[in-house]
Amino acid sequence: MLIVALISTVVLLVWMGFFMMGSLPLLILKHDTPVDSQFIRGLFNVYYVAIMSTAAVGALSCALAGRPSIALALSCVAGSGFAGRYWLVSRMDMVRSTMTADDSSAIGHFRRLHIAGMLLNVALLAAFCFGLTRVSL
Repeated sequence: MLIVALISTVVLLVWMGFFMMGSLPLLILKHDTPVDSQFIRGLFNVYYVAIMSTAAVGALSCALAGRPSIALALSCVAGSGFAGRYWLVSRMDMVRSTMTADDSSAIGHFRRLHIAGMLLNVALLAAFCFGLTRVSL
């Protein structure tokens, strides 16, 4: 079980790092077309599903391997993924449903949601990496 925990932790870090590096260049998009906003929303949705499932597998395998502190941390990451998907993606959907190319207020709101999601990911990644340095696997 410890091997599964280690693999899922590495995969989780890869997902989080990939999303951090992959979503940053998307800030150059104007967010004013349905294709732009749909792509960004889809990227966030895939990211949150990926970290939820990977962290859940890691939490379960750590719990079975007798590593409760790491299991708790991975459970928090999975919960953060669930909350982010529920909160951020649903808000992106609400803004996208009313957004037009001329509505600078809605475009700005969507852009702020995009930035907030990126900042949440960076904070989650930093906290998880910091936590991993404090606990031996």
